[in-house]
Amino acid sequence: MTETYGETVTDIEEHLGLLPGYLEALPEQALVNEWPNLKRFLFGETVIDPQTRELVGLAVAAAIGCEFCRHFHKGAAQLHGVTEEELSELFFLASYTPRYSALIQAQDYDIDVFKDEVAESAAYLQEQAAAADD
Repeated sequence: MTETYGETVTDIEEHLGLLPGYLEALPEQALVNEWPNLKRFLFGETVIDPQTRELVGLAVAAAIGCEFCRHFHKGAAQLHGVTEEELSELFFLASYTPRYSALIQAQDYDIDVFKDEVAESAAYLQEQAAAADD
């Protein structure tokens, strides 16, 4: 069902308690189109549970250096019951991808070699797990 701009604004206000300025600044049709998807991932049921969604959002926000996103996703994670211990671990883990990306990119490491090494390591780990189950 396509909603009007007014209906969209009302729905946003009912869910958030206000129409945030950053959403109000969007062209009307863009907001009408954007809100259902945003609402689904903020409030709806998806394949990924809300805690994990917010932890992923926080890790990405940290990696891209977005103060707005960091603030939002940390607060949303806490609202979904994420503990300080979990946040502490996430703060550490959020550095992994950018750090290793920089390390590997700076080396101009061959992507095909990297893929082969990942596959070899995955096979080894699967063998180890299978042996441990026996």
